[in-house]
Amino acid sequence: MFEAAEVGHKIEKSVFNRAVPKLRADLLDVQYRLKENGKFPVIVLISGVRGAGKGETVNLLNEWMDPRHIVTYAFDNPSDEERERPPMWRYWRALPPKGKIGILFGSWYTAPIIDRVFKTTTSGNLVRSIEEINHFEKMLADEGALILKFWFHLSRQAQKKRLKALASDPETRWRVTERDWNFFKVYDRFYRVSEETLRETSTAAAPWIVVEGQDPRYRYLTVGKTLLEAMRKRLDAQANRRDPVSQAAPIIRPIDKRDVLNQLDLSKSLTESKYKSELLTWQGRLNRLSRDAKFPQLSVAVAFEGMDAAGKGSTIRRITGGLDARYYNVIPVASPTDEERAQPYLWRFWRHLPRKGRVTIYDRTWYGRVLVERIEGFCSETDWMRAYSEINDFEEQLERSNTVLCKFWVQISKDEQLRRFKERERMRFKRFKITEEDWRNRKKWDLYQAAAADMIEHTSTDIAPWTLVEANDKKYARIKVLKTICKRIERALDEL
Repeated sequence: MFEAAEVGHKIEKSVFNRAVPKLRADLLDVQYRLKENGKFPVIVLISGVRGAGKGETVNLLNEWMDPRHIVTYAFDNPSDEERERPPMWRYWRALPPKGKIGILFGSWYTAPIIDRVFKTTTSGNLVRSIEEINHFEKMLADEGALILKFWFHLSRQAQKKRLKALASDPETRWRVTERDWNFFKVYDRFYRVSEETLRETSTAAAPWIVVEGQDPRYRYLTVGKTLLEAMRKRLDAQANRRDPVSQAAPIIRPIDKRDVLNQLDLSKSLTESKYKSELLTWQGRLNRLSRDAKFPQLSVAVAFEGMDAAGKGSTIRRITGGLDARYYNVIPVASPTDEERAQPYLWRFWRHLPRKGRVTIYDRTWYGRVLVERIEGFCSETDWMRAYSEINDFEEQLERSNTVLCKFWVQISKDEQLRRFKERERMRFKRFKITEEDWRNRKKWDLYQAAAADMIEHTSTDIAPWTLVEANDKKYARIKVLKTICKRIERALDEL
């Protein structure tokens, strides 16, 4: 892949000077078309060898276009806050919203390549990282993002010449560090690892563009014109774009109408005295676990889904009753805001992931795409069908970053829901809990139950299993949830 770039590309100064004014004007025009369109973001990755002109190119793109509508991030070593979350978290947060350009100087490729070059990880780790990256970029492309990946390349001889030139000039010598020379010493290994990574991650939706970096005028025009033509092409095609038709086989309901939800025994219950005793026991146990010496090595995410009036809120209050208020957050999930709609679907959940030693409780979750959005037609069939695999990928990353993920589906019967709805209408301090939307959703009970059964079947994995909670009796449900969380944390602590 790199050999094709080593042909000595060179642009004369006069040619460059004639081309730049028109290119700048065209880039500004297409940038404002993107802003007015507002239907997709442009993600530009700038990667490659040291000394190949990456930083200068990023600066020039910000000069040629309106920097107010460009989000530029330069990634270095992760901060303490970033180390305490999944490795991709720092990049998830940096994604540009729809209508803007995001330039990522350094990206999700940097750490896997460098770690393999310096042999701090195995070849198997690199293969897994490549697989994760391909899944992530496919998700971004499926969400509508235009992804441009530029790899700036220099031959070994050209890199050495470039570094020496920078180091010998008093005005630029600060740009050459000992780390740059350390990287140069392993140039051949860096070349091999990078080529393997680029080859395996150059996909139809996100191909690599290798730019020879020796001549600055050539690389500037190459990147600028590539960005211009890619944005023009996408914007011109946007008017004729239709929602994709799902190619997946349809989900078929069980012929005998049995599923994981309608087979639950909802008669399970606890006496009041047993409940009070168990509640004190498991809240105390949860509190002790949260103060364990090894707990700061973990983070805990608790995810609740279930039918309206199933008792999620009251169960959450029993969990928080066993925790220090300084170390947990409860995230109530409602309709997405305008800011959230401008990002990939999972973005609004990524941003709330807990740090190490913290607990985040989600009251409704990322599963809304395969529940309410599926049923209400808020997304296409293609969107919710692909969401199953995207969610599984996301949860796998949580597990690998020592996040204990507890997922609860809280189930009640249709008759019990009706009783609770009527009780909420009668009781003054509960009236705020019942709305017209609740009654409207009740009419779609069977659709929600079917969607939930599909969701559990497709996303209950060994690393992130669903716990089904029989909740006609709230006391029984609360204790089951507390007990499950404690046991999951204990198992995670034992495995550290």
